[in-house]
Amino acid sequence: MDCPFCRIVTGDDTADELYRDEYAVAFRDINPQTPVHLLVIPRRHIASLAEVSDGEVHLLGHLQVIAAQLAEQLDLARDGYRCVINCGRHGGQTVHHFHLHLLAGRAMGWPPFPRS
Repeated sequence: MDCPFCRIVTGDDTADELYRDEYAVAFRDINPQTPVHLLVIPRRHIASLAEVSDGEVHLLGHLQVIAAQLAEQLDLARDGYRCVINCGRHGGQTVHHFHLHLLAGRAMGWPPFPRS
Protein backbone atom coordinates (compact mmCIF):
# COMPACT_ATOMS: atom_id res chain seq x y z
CA MET A 1 0.00 0.00 0.00
CA ASP A 2 1.32 3.42 -0.91
CA CYS A 3 -0.33 5.53 1.78
CA PRO A 4 1.63 8.57 2.95
CA PHE A 5 -0.04 8.54 6.36
CA CYS A 6 0.73 4.83 6.88
CA ARG A 7 4.37 5.66 6.12
CA ILE A 8 4.29 8.31 8.87
CA VAL A 9 2.76 5.78 11.28
CA THR A 10 5.49 3.22 10.55
CA GLY A 11 8.28 5.81 10.65
CA ASP A 12 9.20 5.35 6.99
CA ASP A 13 8.36 9.04 6.44
CA THR A 14 8.80 11.86 8.91
CA ALA A 15 6.31 14.45 10.07
CA ASP A 16 6.26 17.24 12.61
CA GLU A 17 4.53 15.06 15.20
CA LEU A 18 2.76 16.53 18.19
CA TYR A 19 1.16 13.36 19.55
CA ARG A 20 1.47 9.59 19.27
CA ASP A 21 -0.11 6.73 21.19
CA GLU A 22 -1.10 3.13 20.45
CA TYR A 23 -4.16 4.24 18.44
CA ALA A 24 -3.37 7.59 16.84
CA VAL A 25 -0.81 10.07 15.56
CA ALA A 26 -1.15 13.85 15.22
CA PHE A 27 1.14 16.04 13.16
CA ARG A 28 1.33 19.36 11.32
CA ASP A 29 -0.06 19.39 7.79
CA ILE A 30 2.67 19.95 5.17
CA ASN A 31 0.24 22.10 3.13
CA PRO A 32 -1.43 24.23 5.83
CA GLN A 33 -4.67 25.99 4.96
CA THR A 34 -4.71 28.07 8.16
CA PRO A 35 -1.91 29.33 10.43
CA VAL A 36 -2.37 26.18 12.54
CA HIS A 37 -3.32 23.05 10.56
CA LEU A 38 -2.92 19.70 12.27
CA LEU A 39 -3.96 16.23 11.19
CA VAL A 40 -5.10 13.57 13.64
CA ILE A 41 -5.10 10.06 12.16
CA PRO A 42 -5.69 6.52 13.34
CA ARG A 43 -2.59 4.35 13.23
CA ARG A 44 -4.62 1.62 11.55
CA HIS A 45 -5.44 2.29 7.91
CA ILE A 46 -9.08 3.21 7.38
CA ALA A 47 -9.57 4.74 3.93
CA SER A 48 -12.35 7.21 4.79
CA LEU A 49 -15.25 8.02 7.07
CA ALA A 50 -17.40 5.96 4.70
CA GLU A 51 -15.48 2.85 5.77
CA VAL A 52 -15.82 3.35 9.53
CA SER A 53 -17.76 0.62 11.32
CA ASP A 54 -19.65 0.48 14.62
CA GLY A 55 -16.55 -1.08 16.14
CA GLU A 56 -14.57 2.12 15.63
CA VAL A 57 -16.80 4.42 17.71
CA HIS A 58 -14.20 4.54 20.51
CA LEU A 59 -11.42 5.31 18.01
CA LEU A 60 -13.34 8.21 16.43
CA GLY A 61 -14.05 9.68 19.86
CA HIS A 62 -10.39 9.25 20.79
CA LEU A 63 -9.30 11.22 17.70
CA GLN A 64 -11.65 14.08 18.65
CA VAL A 65 -10.39 14.11 22.24
CA ILE A 66 -6.80 14.30 20.94
CA ALA A 67 -7.78 17.28 18.75
CA ALA A 68 -9.36 19.06 21.73
CA GLN A 69 -6.33 18.36 23.93
CA LEU A 70 -3.95 19.66 21.28
CA ALA A 71 -6.08 22.79 20.85
CA GLU A 72 -5.84 23.38 24.59
CA GLN A 73 -2.07 22.71 24.70
CA LEU A 74 -1.45 25.07 21.79
CA ASP A 75 -3.66 27.78 23.36
CA LEU A 76 -6.16 27.63 20.49
CA ALA A 77 -9.25 26.88 22.54
CA ARG A 78 -9.81 30.46 23.73
CA ASP A 79 -10.21 31.92 20.23
CA GLY A 80 -11.66 28.76 18.72
CA TYR A 81 -10.83 26.22 16.08
CA ARG A 82 -12.50 23.98 13.52
CA CYS A 83 -12.37 20.21 13.15
CA VAL A 84 -13.10 18.87 9.68
CA ILE A 85 -13.37 15.37 8.24
CA ASN A 86 -13.41 15.23 4.44
CA CYS A 87 -14.90 12.14 2.83
CA GLY A 88 -14.52 11.22 -0.83
CA ARG A 89 -13.68 13.26 -3.90
CA HIS A 90 -16.58 15.71 -3.63
CA GLY A 91 -15.93 16.08 0.09
CA GLY A 92 -12.37 17.22 -0.62
CA GLN A 93 -10.52 14.11 0.60
CA THR A 94 -7.13 13.89 -1.13
CA VAL A 95 -5.34 11.34 1.08
CA HIS A 96 -7.27 8.11 1.42
CA HIS A 97 -6.47 7.44 5.05
CA PHE A 98 -9.10 8.72 7.50
CA HIS A 99 -7.96 11.96 9.11
CA LEU A 100 -9.34 14.82 11.12
CA HIS A 101 -8.16 18.35 10.32
CA LEU A 102 -7.70 20.75 13.23
CA LEU A 103 -7.74 24.26 11.77
CA ALA A 104 -7.04 27.41 13.78
CA GLY A 105 -5.19 30.69 13.97
CA ARG A 106 -7.65 32.90 12.09
CA ALA A 107 -11.36 33.61 11.89
CA MET A 108 -13.26 31.30 9.56
CA GLY A 109 -16.58 31.87 7.87
CA TRP A 110 -19.39 29.58 6.82
CA PRO A 111 -19.73 28.00 4.35
CA PRO A 112 -16.03 27.14 4.42
CA PHE A 113 -15.52 27.28 0.66
CA PRO A 114 -17.19 29.19 -2.16
CA ARG A 115 -19.71 27.28 -4.21
CA SER A 116 -18.74 26.64 -7.81
